[in-house]
Amino acid sequence: MTNDENSRPAARSGAASHDADGAKSERDAAARATLDNMARLRALRLAREAAEPQRAAPSKAKRAQSSAGKTTGSRTSAGKKAETHARALSDWLAEQQKGGHRT
Repeated sequence: MTNDENSRPAARSGAASHDADGAKSERDAAARATLDNMARLRALRLAREAAEPQRAAPSKAKRAQSSAGKTTGSRTSAGKKAETHARALSDWLAEQQKGGHRT
């Protein structure tokens, strides 16, 4: 074997090692850029939230009073869901079977 033949595999493995190091450094740079962007966005969100006036959440007693005064015609579908009473499972299953659903 000549000197050239011995150096070729070493050159190949060195190039592969260099490519792997380059790919790792690219991944590290991309990960760092992502983390920096997340930190920047978090800081912007916190600054925006700090600039907004604080809204007081209504107490449970106030919410109960305000929902008791509403008429059924002014309810939304979300309000109907929140105010419906729990049905028995047997009632629900019977309704599903009447509607042709397999249960």
